[in-house]
Amino acid sequence: MSHKRIPKRKAAIAAGGVVALGAAAILLPNANASQDGATEKVTPRTLKAKDASHLSAQLARTLGDSYAGAYYDGDRQRLVVNVVRGDTAMADRARKAGAVVRQVDNSTAELKSVARTLRSKAAIPGTAWTVDPRTNKVVVTADSTVTGAKWNKLESTVESIGSGMATLKKTAGTFKTFASGGDAIFSRAQGGNVRCSLGFNVTAADGSPAFLTAGHCGGPGTQWSDAPNGRPIATVEQSTFPGSDFALVKYDDPNTQAPSDVNVGNGQTVRINQAAEATVGTTVFRMGSTTGLRSGQVTGLDVTVNFQSDTSPTGVDTVTGLIQTTVCAEPGDSGGSLFTQDGNALGLTSGGSGDCTQGGVTFFQPVTTALEETGATLGAAAGDGADGRQAGDDGAGGGQAGDGADGRQAGGDQAGDGEAGAGGQQSGDDQQAGGGHHSGAARGSGRGWNH
Repeated sequence: MSHKRIPKRKAAIAAGGVVALGAAAILLPNANASQDGATEKVTPRTLKAKDASHLSAQLARTLGDSYAGAYYDGDRQRLVVNVVRGDTAMADRARKAGAVVRQVDNSTAELKSVARTLRSKAAIPGTAWTVDPRTNKVVVTADSTVTGAKWNKLESTVESIGSGMATLKKTAGTFKTFASGGDAIFSRAQGGNVRCSLGFNVTAADGSPAFLTAGHCGGPGTQWSDAPNGRPIATVEQSTFPGSDFALVKYDDPNTQAPSDVNVGNGQTVRINQAAEATVGTTVFRMGSTTGLRSGQVTGLDVTVNFQSDTSPTGVDTVTGLIQTTVCAEPGDSGGSLFTQDGNALGLTSGGSGDCTQGGVTFFQPVTTALEETGATLGAAAGDGADGRQAGDDGAGGGQAGDGADGRQAGGDQAGDGEAGAGGQQSGDDQQAGGGHHSGAARGSGRGWNH
């Protein structure tokens, strides 16, 4: 498939009269000309991660075809926006909005075309690809299982696209959904006990208390308990995998209180305020039943991952639209919550490669997609016992859990050397992820299921 330059159209600013003017007023607070007609020089804005995400979304709409991705520079606290080379007017617009502008060669449409080519020609188990805004290319990653003829096919496909638009790299380990045995919340799906991690408590469209987790943990009708072979406390209402990877699970007791927070261990919780879109470069936290609290950075959006099929040795389970991060994860962490220091719910753990000893790549299902598809909403208030402490109060904000001077992260004294693993506290009043006496709701992903 040829990837010739697509003619660049000027972005349609006046998409809706008053609406467009309103957006311009928000984005261009300093868009004033000097008396001699020259445009004033604007200093890039200092932004928190959540504000950078909002600005990126606004610029994506305003810049139209000239927008080619963005990422957050956490060191300088600035949003870097890619603008297709030659469109000076749109570059100026982005600068006046407060972003740092990089002029690049490849448009978003061209890079999405590359992804479609890969999907049609190289959907090989053990591969993944994402648009990298830092390099303005599609980065294709192959795990350790992609060898011989499969590697040759992948390599030739990437070479045919061209080095200016795509690059290929290898990663250790195997891309897989994180499944194995353990002691948290259990299901009898897939022929045996399955353990995963709870993502976020929500309210279902009909007002019922529920939670989100990974879709590959179990299909509709799958029941979950808070102990091996225990009494069921929740049932899967809706599940999607492959394609996407999320499930809506309703608590069997309609009176269950489902607090909108994440239990990060040692009696501490992080209040979840809203669902939000991820931004490349943002520092994020993950909570899971096996490895506890971990942190890292977002490295890719709209990622396509080709998992080896669980049902066919030659099949592939392709999941699209995922978030890619440097946060480690291990079997049992699937479905666990990905969130920010200030309480934004971002994703549900899907799968990846590596572990929390050697590191690796981990992929997450965006929460916003799961909410939209299920009609669920995030709860409005934290439950009893929530102390409202946010991730990072005691040294969180970089590295893995335990990297700080006193080892404390978003969940307090979670250790990065394995002490934050399966031996940690269970959530809920009886230290079970189902809450007190098997009837309460789990908070966040504090010790969930083993997928």
